[in-house]
Amino acid sequence: MSGLCENRVAIVTGAARGVGRENALLLAKEGAKVVVNDLGGAVDGSGADKTPAQQVADEIIAAGGEAVVNGDDVSSWNGAKNMIDQAVDTFGKLDILVNNAGILRDRMLVNMTEEEWDSVIQVHLKGTFAPARHAASYWRERSKEIDGPVHGRIINTTSTSGIYGNVGQTNYGAAKAGIAAFTVIAARELRRIGVTVNAISPSAYTRMTDGLREYTEEEIEMRHPRWVAPSVVYLASEEAHDISGRIIQAGAGMVAVCEGWRRGAEIEQIASPSELGPEIRKMCELARKNSGMDGLELD
Repeated sequence: MSGLCENRVAIVTGAARGVGRENALLLAKEGAKVVVNDLGGAVDGSGADKTPAQQVADEIIAAGGEAVVNGDDVSSWNGAKNMIDQAVDTFGKLDILVNNAGILRDRMLVNMTEEEWDSVIQVHLKGTFAPARHAASYWRERSKEIDGPVHGRIINTTSTSGIYGNVGQTNYGAAKAGIAAFTVIAARELRRIGVTVNAISPSAYTRMTDGLREYTEEEIEMRHPRWVAPSVVYLASEEAHDISGRIIQAGAGMVAVCEGWRRGAEIEQIASPSELGPEIRKMCELARKNSGMDGLELD
């Protein structure tokens, strides 16, 4: 029986551990050939070690699949290009890009340093843009060559910290909110060449969430990263050709489609700030309040 991604070629960034690892393993199980990208650094991005990525590739190969390791920095323009080229040179094509790599430098806004801001924005936001940009260029040329759609897939990784907001993570949340917006816009731009762009918001227990609070054994099982991967793999398949520009929250016992910003209460424009103020206040009272981190709780 063929898998959902049989004979498709995938790149998974940040694939050595956690959610990325589970994405790579399930893509391979469903028939994809996988480029396992990871620098092998610490949660804060320091250091480098290809061994964890090689272990994931070895696990895929031992199970009868095909995989290679890539150690490029996803936020490097040339590194991202090299990653795309490696997939095409090794397996003959590229069908799927899963942007998952990320780091944490949590700090309250009044204490955050410029370096803590810049490093997180670079890895998450530029680290999503650069691989997607080079993959899109590859698919555009392929679409011209075959004079038709290429069935490409980009699956980005956002977070509840970005789409709902979380204290102590202005850098991480801003990057993840940016990724959600990037996803919606890129989906509209790439539709014409047959490329879908979606994002996953994982609810998972990983190195990046370890230590945030205590979890029960049941919660750890429900938040195991493997529960995120099925949504990623389905979106990566050709069956998901008509799903694009969506943010899917997965893990912790559920899968949900997240709804983005929508215009709420509205009035005609008013020139006087003092007259406008009370009307803005009324509209704020009528509008739905922002979600909490659980997606339901109101602030």
